[in-house]
Amino acid sequence: MAKGKLDNIDKKILRELQNEGRITNVELARRVDISAPPCLRRVRSLEDRGVIQGYHAQLDPHALGYDVMVFVMVGLETQTDHDLKEFEAQVNEWPMVRECHMLNGEYDFFLKVVAPDLPSFQEWLTANLTAAAHVGTVRTSLTIRATKQEPGVPVDG
Repeated sequence: MAKGKLDNIDKKILRELQNEGRITNVELARRVDISAPPCLRRVRSLEDRGVIQGYHAQLDPHALGYDVMVFVMVGLETQTDHDLKEFEAQVNEWPMVRECHMLNGEYDFFLKVVAPDLPSFQEWLTANLTAAAHVGTVRTSLTIRATKQEPGVPVDG
């Protein structure tokens, strides 16, 4: 999908919305130094072009009872397109998996998994991930703390 060229005002809008998605259009317009109607048109254009893909609340996992975060590297026994897609479809059925990235290198997938506690994670790991079709290798790394969690991407300009 062609995103089109972004000017400095578009980039300012994106930076502001990425940092504070609930900002009003009037406040957003004030911050990027344009009037409200053209600001709204630009936001709608960025949404229509797929540059802005959605708005989300950032939740505190600990407040919701998810005290464990684990990064999991998964190697499949085969890398046929069918097997890769089958694994991805399975991953999409597991709510505790919050992110899944296909990799090029030693492992095929990198997962970010949250769980209420270590026994819950271990139960999920055994009952789901290691039992899934074509899974050959699983390596886990339990997080100790998050030093930086910045949403989105850097917006230059």
